[in-house]
Amino acid sequence: MRVAILAVGRLRAGPEAELLADYLSRFDRSGRALGIGPARAVEVEDRRGGGPVAEAVLLAAALAKGAVLVALDERGSTLSSPEFASLLRRTADGGARELAFAIGGADGLDAGFREGAAHVISFGAMVWPHMLARVMLAEQLYRATSILAGTPYHRGG
Repeated sequence: MRVAILAVGRLRAGPEAELLADYLSRFDRSGRALGIGPARAVEVEDRRGGGPVAEAVLLAAALAKGAVLVALDERGSTLSSPEFASLLRRTADGGARELAFAIGGADGLDAGFREGAAHVISFGAMVWPHMLARVMLAEQLYRATSILAGTPYHRGG
């Protein structure tokens, strides 16, 4: 099962981009034996300033046909890392060819787009900049495959 991170806005070169690339590379290596990955990051940008509705159109266009959509939103459910790993495993075992995670822009995801997602998850009550949310998601993807593979990277309860 392939994984896509669909994000509004451009990530400039710098530490966040380096961390994102590093965690996605780790995820690709650790997920290969599990049938999960590779991962790709897709950036969309609404140059006309249409807000969440226009961004939703761009995100939907970037979504692969038949992909299972997970929206990242502050109103979503919080998951532990093992629960997140279980979500990946269940989705892959369910026959999904792609699992896509959507990260909105400054004003979040359009309500209609969010409601069309199979899952809505949150990194907590705090709001995170889109560039950090991408890195946090990539790290959790890597952590999830490490949990599923039984490696010692994840030491939490």
